[in-house]
Amino acid sequence: MTAGRGGPAGPACSGRRRGLVGSGGVRVVLASASPARLGLLRAAGLDPRVEVSDVDEEALLDAVPHAAPAEKVTTLAGAKATAVARRLDLDDAVVIGCDSMLHIDGELLGKPASVAEARERWGAMAGRSGELVTGHAVLRVVDSGIDRVAEGHAVTVVRFGEPTPDELEAYLATGEPLAVAGAFTLDGLGGWFVEGVDGDPANVVGLSLPLVRRLLAAVGVTVTDLWSAPRSAPSSAPTSSGPA
Repeated sequence: MTAGRGGPAGPACSGRRRGLVGSGGVRVVLASASPARLGLLRAAGLDPRVEVSDVDEEALLDAVPHAAPAEKVTTLAGAKATAVARRLDLDDAVVIGCDSMLHIDGELLGKPASVAEARERWGAMAGRSGELVTGHAVLRVVDSGIDRVAEGHAVTVVRFGEPTPDELEAYLATGEPLAVAGAFTLDGLGGWFVEGVDGDPANVVGLSLPLVRRLLAAVGVTVTDLWSAPRSAPSSAPTSSGPA
């Protein structure tokens, strides 16, 4: 089956079934080892099973050397999700795959390989802006086979601050920059050194919830049917005379 692709404005989808279907009992599988992505989905009401793919990311990128940044990260996301989906033995599931990189100065940057590389990157990023590009792939698995595929990407502009030399060395010493694309986080220690973002902040953390919702719809799943527990409505009675 050929996967369709779509950009931030809307997903593309391919498959043999059309329209939304009942989503009760659909299992959610996250094809990523990222604790940040898992935390985002859990906070948003999903309870995914985690299955990590074993794809060779460098080999995939080498195969598309001239592709645009969005195409590269979406290719990686699709490969991860597909590798996981092919080994599942489930009657009805959705597999979510993602890959994030920072696009700055014409380069697409993943995780730095060393402290020295992370230090060099921060020297180039400080006081400037870059684009955090995340590819997304959502696969519908029916009777242990891939039934439908929807892919897309999201782009968020990140405006970096200028940490002092001592602050940067302290940040590098934590090891956090070595574990994340672009050598920074928004929701961790790196957030102290991010002045702001233009676009979906969750995309910087690891995945864009609005885009994933649209991709789920494209493969026939309504996101609210996947919520692991009902969300109680807030009380209409006032609890205070002003904001806390």
